[in-house]
Amino acid sequence: MSEAPPPAGAFEAGPLLLGVRHHGPGSARAVRAALDAASPAVVLIEGPPEADALVPLAADPGLRPPVALLAHAVDEPGRSAFWPMADFSPEWVAIRWAVERGVPARFIDLPATHSLAWQEDTGDPEEEAPEEEAAEHARVDPLAALAEAAGYDDPERWWEDAVEHRGPGLSEPFAPFAALEDAMGALRERYGDGGRPRDLVREAYMRLQIRAARKEFGDEVAVVCGAWHVPALRAKTTVSADRALLKGLPKLKTDLTWVPWTHRRLARSSGYGAGIDSPGWYAHLFGVADRPVERWLTKVAGLLREEDRIVSSAHVIEAVRLADTLAVMRGRPLAGLTETMDAVRAVLCEGSDVPLSLVYDRLVVGDVLGEVPESAPAVPLQRDLAREQRRLRLKPEALERELELDLRKDTDAARGRLLHRLRLLGVGWGEPARSRGSTGTFRETWRLRWEPELSVRIAEAGVWGTTVLGAATARAEADAVGARALADVTALAEQCLLAGLPDALPVVMRVLADRAALDADVSHLAQALPALVRSLRYGDVRGTDTGALADVAAALAERVFIGLPPACTTLDTDAAQEMRGHIDAVHGAVGLLAETLTGHDDLRPRWRAVLRTLSQRDTVPGLLRGRAVRLLLDDGELAAEDVARLMGLALSPGTPPGDAAAWVEGFVGGGGGGLLLVHDEQLLGLVDAWLTSVPADAFTDVLPLLRRTFSAYEPGVRRTLGELVRRGPGGGAGTGGHPATSSGFASEPDSGRADAVLPVLRLLLGLTPDQRQPLDDDLAGVGA
Repeated sequence: MSEAPPPAGAFEAGPLLLGVRHHGPGSARAVRAALDAASPAVVLIEGPPEADALVPLAADPGLRPPVALLAHAVDEPGRSAFWPMADFSPEWVAIRWAVERGVPARFIDLPATHSLAWQEDTGDPEEEAPEEEAAEHARVDPLAALAEAAGYDDPERWWEDAVEHRGPGLSEPFAPFAALEDAMGALRERYGDGGRPRDLVREAYMRLQIRAARKEFGDEVAVVCGAWHVPALRAKTTVSADRALLKGLPKLKTDLTWVPWTHRRLARSSGYGAGIDSPGWYAHLFGVADRPVERWLTKVAGLLREEDRIVSSAHVIEAVRLADTLAVMRGRPLAGLTETMDAVRAVLCEGSDVPLSLVYDRLVVGDVLGEVPESAPAVPLQRDLAREQRRLRLKPEALERELELDLRKDTDAARGRLLHRLRLLGVGWGEPARSRGSTGTFRETWRLRWEPELSVRIAEAGVWGTTVLGAATARAEADAVGARALADVTALAEQCLLAGLPDALPVVMRVLADRAALDADVSHLAQALPALVRSLRYGDVRGTDTGALADVAAALAERVFIGLPPACTTLDTDAAQEMRGHIDAVHGAVGLLAETLTGHDDLRPRWRAVLRTLSQRDTVPGLLRGRAVRLLLDDGELAAEDVARLMGLALSPGTPPGDAAAWVEGFVGGGGGGLLLVHDEQLLGLVDAWLTSVPADAFTDVLPLLRRTFSAYEPGVRRTLGELVRRGPGGGAGTGGHPATSSGFASEPDSGRADAVLPVLRLLLGLTPDQRQPLDDDLAGVGA
């Protein structure tokens, strides 16, 4: 079947230069119409020539936009650049047109081997210039200049009216490009090269490629490039002049591939230089054949209904009418995004910006994630990760989601290990989150979100190995050897257990033992112990042998017990605050260690002896003495009378007010401190009596400490404390006719009120009649 000849005039002026706006659906439609009309012998596209071998992949149904060409330096994977494309990108439309018709398609921009070597920073090579260039020249925004000339104050609105709302068939296919070429020629004549000297080099290279294509294919050459470059590509220059501009360019060895991209990363708000404000809206305009406003508002209604908002068909009809009316009032040919979203706010969101922000986030911007087939080039580590993702049914998604894992299940445990290994490699696909359900060690919660930049991180991590397991093992061993602080090594040991890296653990443990033996700083030892103890507990759930950790943990605890009392003397305020955190962490770690290790029953008594020493030593800051007393009280090692005696000594008139306030902060600060005062009238009375006796000149100094302590309490606790202090000791009457020993509290339990709770409690627990009696007996025991 013979091809129809190109229309007269398509190539009369030389190559068919199709100037476009990157990621503009109107430009994409116009490019498709122009290529259909001209039927060129070759299509040249702005982009890195090294990607020519990747063009045939566009025919693979597994390559679904948005995607991007990723170029990275072989020896420095972190030095990289992306060329994103969406369904509505003119470059993608040109590639698909060429592939479907068997027409050669080639990229003609400056090769990535030069552009990556030229720029120090990573980013989009077309839109990012070195800082010194940006400071010396301010590149003109062509859209803003044309919009201002047309009397618009918003470039996006002008573009919609001039291009996006221009329906098919309103003019012959080459007219829009001729008009844009004239406009850009006028702008370049006024502003020169626009402040981008590097553009001159790129345009010289593109002209050379166009000349080469004309020699090979004749005059039937179509070029798809940014509209700003068209006048420069049309200019008459010599081959020698263009080659002179390219002489001496730096070079790097590079690799290119296709990677998934997202609509969100196409947005200007993401920092992408060629970004647009509304990728989701543009995808909608490009994808619908007719009635775009009606279809868009129907989509918005569906989203709001999914969020349990009441949106009826009548709402949609009224919103369509309002959008059309606004367009007429504002003199626009059709309702654009501004009018449509104004109608959404007024009708579908009832004037609220809260649901409107959801519409902007989910639809106007969007979270569509592209896909790349297995046949695309990739580093071995990327291929292994893809296999693991398929095996574990853990598909990358652009929309953030929570993943709950039960580590007692094999698949969930393997998923957790994979995510931990990737975090160790610097690939932050998942971030650990606080579980909303069980707090047991068998459960993990992750927040997952795939970002396009993670492809670069995977390429960087490829230097450590060809599989995720091998790379994570090598990285952990290297990090252990290079770690400076003891706490970093213990944290790494914890990561090795979480990630299931048995081969790396011996290296990490050897380094840990060496560092622990040489480190004499008690604060470092105290900081390292909790992570080490947490690691010991992972063997219960993950089936990991943690025997090597036990001896190190016990030895570390021994050194903390010995060195902590002298390390806590003569500390300033900041050092005391830091040490308080270490003491709290060690207290929790000792409890876990005593439960985990057999044959170490003396750990708790010895730690309590350390706390007693701290609580009674005058050279220890008041903050730490008060904290030691509180921990002993919580463990039941101090009676209330003993605590009252120690508090009375700490708050005696002979104690400086600042030191007394620090003691109070250590004792009642943190979780449960407020409730302790609420339920113990004697302790509250001591604090109240001390506070009222503080001299006026010292009160200003202790006030910040007290505010920091009491402001951390729950509002209800603060209100109760205020009421108790206002009433005074023994003020008010108890409930049920009982005399009150403390304001608001009866001297004996009110069994009548307690019995009233039982029916509701049985209902909540779903107890059968046979199961109710044990509950009643338990509650009766509590009341007694």
